[in-house]
Amino acid sequence: MRQTSFATMQCSLARTLEVVGDWWSPLVLRDLYLGIRRFDELVTDLGISRNLLTSRLAELVAGGVVRRVRYADRPPRFEYELTDAGRDLVPVLLAMTAWGDRWATPEGGPPIRFEHDRCGQEFVPTVHCSACGEPVTADAVQPRPGPGGRRAPGTMVLPDLLADRPS
Repeated sequence: MRQTSFATMQCSLARTLEVVGDWWSPLVLRDLYLGIRRFDELVTDLGISRNLLTSRLAELVAGGVVRRVRYADRPPRFEYELTDAGRDLVPVLLAMTAWGDRWATPEGGPPIRFEHDRCGQEFVPTVHCSACGEPVTADAVQPRPGPGGRRAPGTMVLPDLLADRPS
């Protein structure tokens, strides 16, 4: 059970974690992206309890990253799909998967390979600069203050730290 809420923090990462930051949510989102849409299939694939999955799906729906879609009326049955906001998380999930393939590889190697539709080539998901296209690494980025930066829960020290960095 979650101990702290990040919903009011003045930090985009913290607010993202409020929506998708528990252990199960990225796996639920992954399965939805891969085409597993029905509750029982999600339970089977993930090995998650029905109560926990119900709770996670409700949180993801409330957070606007998943929608419930009725597919039968009698009895009422629903499947789940990613919203536009949920689809925007897919590159993040792919990058996390690539990290896992490199640093926490399951026995036997990566369980999923990714192929790019446009070129048909297998690829390793990476993060690139939206301006120049170069790969983004920890050493190649200079964090700067943003328009919403201020001292608040989640960013009490950051405004001063970022302001003191040379341009």
